[in-house]
Amino acid sequence: MASLVFGQGNTRTAGAPAPEYDRSLAWAALLLVAFGLVMVYSASIATSEASRYSGHNPAFFLLRHGLFLSLALAAATAVFLVPLRYWQQGAPWFFAGCFVLLVLVLIPGIGREVNGARRWLNLGIATVQPSELMKLAVVLYAADYTVRKHAVLKNFKRGLLPMLVVMLAVAWLLLREPDFGAFVVVAVTAFGILFLGGMSGRHFAALVGMLALGFAALVLSSPYRMQRIFGFMDPWSDAFGKGYQLSHALIAFGRGEWLGVGLGASVEKLHYLPEAHTDFLLAVIAEELGLVGVVVVIALFVWVVMRAFAIGRQAVMRERHFHALVAQGIGIWIGFQSLINMGVNMGLLPTKGLTLPLMSFGGSGLIVNSVAIAVLIRIDWENRQLARGLIA
Repeated sequence: MASLVFGQGNTRTAGAPAPEYDRSLAWAALLLVAFGLVMVYSASIATSEASRYSGHNPAFFLLRHGLFLSLALAAATAVFLVPLRYWQQGAPWFFAGCFVLLVLVLIPGIGREVNGARRWLNLGIATVQPSELMKLAVVLYAADYTVRKHAVLKNFKRGLLPMLVVMLAVAWLLLREPDFGAFVVVAVTAFGILFLGGMSGRHFAALVGMLALGFAALVLSSPYRMQRIFGFMDPWSDAFGKGYQLSHALIAFGRGEWLGVGLGASVEKLHYLPEAHTDFLLAVIAEELGLVGVVVVIALFVWVVMRAFAIGRQAVMRERHFHALVAQGIGIWIGFQSLINMGVNMGLLPTKGLTLPLMSFGGSGLIVNSVAIAVLIRIDWENRQLARGLIA
């Protein structure tokens, strides 16, 4: 019964050895990255052929994404071998390092600017997006902070305020890039972990209210953000202006219907839909594979998030609270970012520069997401080893 309640995700015959890790979680993640590789290639062919940057090579983004995927799998394999206690010990230092990177990216000559946003560090052979690293760093730091401060977490001055100050500093740096989408994901993840770790319900409600007011102030103070927020409500009123991306994403969904127009047969990716291989990859999936393809993607993400929370519950039962909060924090992060990206693609949320985790083109995001999944699988592995009495 326990294996059913906590979702071991594997069936086995009587007498067979129990699996050492959650194979269903690993397969769901692998299916997402493999599906993403295929769809990135399909969505980027026209862009690659037309670009001098890519040498007019139609497989340019496929080759780069394949390289990123190889690095991601290598990094995930290495990370799986690292015990969680080392992540807990290094969490403050990892967070501090990512904070420094967020500062460096804002320095002219060090940070790379693209389309008015300064979000990348140029390392010569590759570029790194520090905001992606910060998402993982926040999960680890917030989990470690919650465990260390658990006795005073309900006290605003000693428990919540120090974390709030740190997060405001991170928010200021992210908004300076600007990367509003990453700021929202980081804030929701951090305070979600604090809430799960025992934050006062009164403080949490006040924090939500403060974030809502801050969000409204940011939107009202920026005409650009106001256009994005209110433009998504009626993209057809300015289909060639502020509603251009969303209107073409909706056309892609409409053309796909139930089963899609066929893999590779999308029209919207032919220079109509901007960022087809990154932010709007789901729209291409909807056009080529229809509602069925979109449902499969959603189901895989739902399974990953469900397993993250189930693994977290198993860790709580074994009194491994840091492990539990990290697992659930990863679930919040992956689930929330996926939800935002899908909502944007479907016209349910304002346009934000957030990719679809594990699937969209982008080296930093793919590698960090894969590392997060490896950490999650490692937590599950340690849970199972602990249950057998093989580790302390």
